[in-house]
Amino acid sequence: MDIATILGIIIGLAALIGGFLWEGGELAGLMQIAAAFIVFGGTLAAVMVSYPLAKLKTVPRALALAFTSGRHNAEELIEEIVSMSTVARREGVLALEKKAADHKDPFLREGIQLVVDGTEQGMVKQIMDLEIDAIQNKYEGYAKIFESAGGYAPTMGIIGTVMGLIHVLGSLTEPTALGQSIALAFTATLYGVASANLIFLPIASKIKARGEEEVDRMEMILEAILSLQNGDHPLLVRRKLESFTADTRRDLPTYGENESL
Repeated sequence: MDIATILGIIIGLAALIGGFLWEGGELAGLMQIAAAFIVFGGTLAAVMVSYPLAKLKTVPRALALAFTSGRHNAEELIEEIVSMSTVARREGVLALEKKAADHKDPFLREGIQLVVDGTEQGMVKQIMDLEIDAIQNKYEGYAKIFESAGGYAPTMGIIGTVMGLIHVLGSLTEPTALGQSIALAFTATLYGVASANLIFLPIASKIKARGEEEVDRMEMILEAILSLQNGDHPLLVRRKLESFTADTRRDLPTYGENESL
């Protein structure tokens, strides 16, 4: 479970509602079923019109990406690959076939199998690059659904407000109730803008971040596969792979700090 996503939404809602109550507002003033029905129902309908059913079926999977933490341990993967490179240098890449068949990562399995089968290095890179592009496009497709919802929700809020104002202007015979009625009408705009900027667009950004993490991991595996195919020394393989992990990057020396005066 990704605590940051859940805490972010909770803190955001608490800040909005708390600020409203701090200024003397009443919680009941924010609970407008009609406004919620217009905004969220209209947003759902607009998204359904925008995307084919096959795309909409991926929404639960996309939400799972936003609300669950990454399952991959980069350091553990690096250690496994360095161990494989040691075996490959001693016994040849054919010795990796059994390791590849038992590995849980399908991308790594496929890459090693391509090398074991004697596939030319340029072709290995081309095939694996295509898979990386496909994964990147998949995550971007997930994010676009929520970006669309984030674009439609404020507009639906405005529509709800206009509808409420139409109702208000049609009831001018009770001027004492105009203030409250107008406030209720603007609740729809609040729902639309708040849901877009607190839920839909942040979830889209989180899905994109997950996609970037996955692409970085796959690019690291691709570099590892090419190094195994080249027969690189395990220490060199480790150095290459550690460059993909931000927390292990070394600071570059300042120009001139090693120069003699």
